[in-house]
Amino acid sequence: MMDFPTWMSAVQDRTEAMLSHILPSTEKAPSRLHEAMRYSVLEGGKRVRPLLCHATGALFGTAPEILDAPAAAVELIHAYSLVHDDLPAMDNDVLRRGKPTCHVEFDEATALLVGDALQALAFELIATPQVTLPPIRQLEMVRLLGEASGSRGMAGGQAFDLQSVGRQLDVPELEFMHIHKTGALIRAAVLLGAHVGSANAEQLALLSRHAHRVGLLFQVVDDILDASTDTATLGKTAGKDAASNKPTYVTLLGIGAAKELAEQLRTEAHLALVPFGASANRLTELTDFIVDRTF
Repeated sequence: MMDFPTWMSAVQDRTEAMLSHILPSTEKAPSRLHEAMRYSVLEGGKRVRPLLCHATGALFGTAPEILDAPAAAVELIHAYSLVHDDLPAMDNDVLRRGKPTCHVEFDEATALLVGDALQALAFELIATPQVTLPPIRQLEMVRLLGEASGSRGMAGGQAFDLQSVGRQLDVPELEFMHIHKTGALIRAAVLLGAHVGSANAEQLALLSRHAHRVGLLFQVVDDILDASTDTATLGKTAGKDAASNKPTYVTLLGIGAAKELAEQLRTEAHLALVPFGASANRLTELTDFIVDRTF
């Protein structure tokens, strides 16, 4: 069994190859839109959501090539959300993954269309018939990704985020926002891998509990890094949420208490995996990576 860094690099490489393959060529019309789509998706990011999908699939012994499509689909949804979040009407950011944001490099109209097209491509990909998946299970995966992306998931969380600017939220309200904005897609990544692995209802419940903790954990660590790491290291504008008067775990709790919360969530995420034993090692290692990452 390969060590965790080698495994992570291998999944990141195969995810990049899959995304490059499914994204339309810039030689095909409309070439500018296709160029902007590829610009916004390729050669950037840690691919945490595909890693979660593959790590969950590995728990059931699923072959990586069967996980490539759902892993890429959830990453396309994530990429589209970043393009739209960076727009002037949303977070108005100019830097993403160490390069100009899509609307800066191209224009706002193109950035809107990029997000729309990436979302459509994600559902096209996950709905493409797979000989290894029963249609009823694949249909549930389509439903799951739709719910995680919509008003009861990521889009709803972003709406709550926009409404929260300048407001003094309490911790439960902040948790509610991030369960949807960040956590819903992370949970979807885990459960998509579980569905490919033919998980039963009890296993899905345990993995959902684990993913719930990981989703919050990811955001807590993000807030800590945003407050303690420079822009060059992050690859995006550091301190922007605080400067925009947006509530974060650090502004509400302080950086020390935020770090304690991260450790608590790590422990709870690990505990949810105990019934799976050693087969969940990849998910455990990935949870630790999310906590200990530096950018």
